[in-house]
Parts: sequence; C-alpha cells; structure tokens
Amino acid sequence: MDTWISIMADVGFPVAVTFYLLHRIEGKLDQLIETMHQWPEKLINQK
Repeated sequence: MDTWISIMADVGFPVAVTFYLLHRIEGKLDQLIETMHQWPEKLINQK
C-alpha cells in the first residue's frame, strides 16, 4: 500500500498539471478551428 501512495504522490501532480493545460488549450484549439473554417467565406467576400 505504501508503494501505491508513493506512486500517486509522484505521478499525481504532473497528471493534474497536464489535465489542466489540456483543458486550457482545448478552448483555444476550438477557436482556431472555427477561424480556419471561416477563412474561405472571408476570402470569397473580399473579391
């Protein structure tokens, strides 16, 4: 049992930070994808 607690203590923090960063970047990626989908419409309207 002590080894599992040690493993969770060592691995838990990096896993938590990773999930936090993935959550933050998800919104920015969604915005980037939406912008890329709008490019063709904007290019056609400029001509």
